[in-house]
Amino acid sequence: MKITVIGAGYVGLVSGVCFSELGHEVICVDHIEAKVDMLNRGEVPIYEPGLQALIKANRERGRLRFSTDLRASIQPSEVIIIAVGTPSLPTGQANLSFIEQAAQEIGQAINGYKIIVTKSTVPVGTNERIRDIVAKCTSVPFDIASVPEFLREGTAVQDTMNPDRIVIGTDSPSVGQHLTTLHQSLTSNIIVTDIRSAEMIKYASNAFLATKISFINEIANICEKVGADVTKVAYGMGFDQRIGASFLKAGIGYGGSCFPKDTQALIQIAGQMDYDFKLLKSVVEVNRQQRFNVIRKLASLLGQLSGKTIGIWGLAFKPETDDVRDSPAFEIIAALSDMGAVVKAYDPIAADNFRYHCDVSGLIYCENAREAAWQSDALCILTEWEEFRQIPLSDIERWLKSPYLIDGRNIYEEEQLADTQLMYYSVGRPGMNRGVKETAPFIML
Repeated sequence: MKITVIGAGYVGLVSGVCFSELGHEVICVDHIEAKVDMLNRGEVPIYEPGLQALIKANRERGRLRFSTDLRASIQPSEVIIIAVGTPSLPTGQANLSFIEQAAQEIGQAINGYKIIVTKSTVPVGTNERIRDIVAKCTSVPFDIASVPEFLREGTAVQDTMNPDRIVIGTDSPSVGQHLTTLHQSLTSNIIVTDIRSAEMIKYASNAFLATKISFINEIANICEKVGADVTKVAYGMGFDQRIGASFLKAGIGYGGSCFPKDTQALIQIAGQMDYDFKLLKSVVEVNRQQRFNVIRKLASLLGQLSGKTIGIWGLAFKPETDDVRDSPAFEIIAALSDMGAVVKAYDPIAADNFRYHCDVSGLIYCENAREAAWQSDALCILTEWEEFRQIPLSDIERWLKSPYLIDGRNIYEEEQLADTQLMYYSVGRPGMNRGVKETAPFIML
């Protein structure tokens, strides 16, 4: 098939590249000329394992092109995929201005029947709005559909090529069949439903996963009080098929481009329907508070943080990506700075992005992990990069001025600590903590 993808951001770029890998002719369109020029040079504006190699291979095969000319790009295409951003407004609602602009430009440009597919995460009813906008601009026939994405940054190529399921929302049986054919080489788990349900599936899925993360973090906080180990608790829970093991890893909370934005948007959607989504509001609040456990643990170890030097390992919201959107590091570093601490930070990939978005004055960016830890009063691990796992704890102990290590992602095990004098704090594993101890009270039933 001939496919045009509008938006060469994370979702659009990965989707377009993967469709070209499946043998389709793909043009990715973006209005940012510098980004398109970069892609046409074979460079990639995002860090995503495996993506650059696929771009190179499919450009050489003639199946993948990049352009700023939307009209010329969509006219030969059978399927037009909208994959533009839907960032949060100050109210928490999704900003649909890029969606609406894309719909208008499509309507002004189409020259024959097209299937217009929305892959961006959009509130329920948005695809109907897209249909109305396009219809006002053209008399050419077209159909719309919702095919939400479920990829994870850091494994986006793998997730796109090996999805758990494909959700297709349409009110046309022929469109459903056409899009099923487009995706059937990826998985047999293809769900064809109505458009509004497809839009809701995306929000509901992300809200549920965010809920699992906040839930296990609450369990971790209780584990610290009662002397249980959250990793063992999560392991035991995960064998229950009704629960599953995924997204039960305790830490300092979720971040990124999806969960924070989509949970807030769903709260707003519910509010517009005069429904108070109390559970999801609590999920969001728990996630925000979980970040500040790092500050509380530092204060319990060091007392006043003013004048103390704190090393930070990890600025991306998760490993294997340079995405820093809503990374816990922003609030943690800002709080440390406000308390008078000197902060030194290192991330193997995301430092430049963080520097661009961070307005904390005095933050020291380091070239390597050793530099961030060197002569620091404490070290905090905020992203579980594999590079950090490979560093011997004896090295960390030697580099630090004071032997305080806050492991916000639980990347170390007890046997690794055995031969060190590190004062260690992790999340929900009080048996491993060294330093200021939490005492487990006797609980009478």
